[in-house]
Amino acid sequence: MDTRTDKVKRINSRYMNKYDAHMERQQKRKRLLRGRLMVFMVISFITVVFFAMQYLEKRELYAQKQTEYEVLQEEMNTLETEETALKEEIQLLQDEDYVLRIAKTNYFFTKEGEIVFKLTEETPSY
Repeated sequence: MDTRTDKVKRINSRYMNKYDAHMERQQKRKRLLRGRLMVFMVISFITVVFFAMQYLEKRELYAQKQTEYEVLQEEMNTLETEETALKEEIQLLQDEDYVLRIAKTNYFFTKEGEIVFKLTEETPSY
């Protein structure tokens, strides 16, 4: 194959000068468009990275708050159970017979003429 070389001489006319100027403007527009697109892409990339980081940070914070909430929920349930037990105990302590029974069993309180026998709960070893 033979190599082709540009052997055509360029015509120096007004039309060709306008055409060359037009082609230069087109090349310049393409370069500016590429530059603007690159700037837009860089800004878009930075924005996406920023929002992704914010999302991951918020997701981690949400997970921490969720575990904290679960711990506090368990603590609240425990405290509510304890509160219920204490309210029941308050009701029982307002009953005079119950108080006397506790005084007799725990503190060996006796009325006049009563004798207290302490029985061991262990089984004899003989």
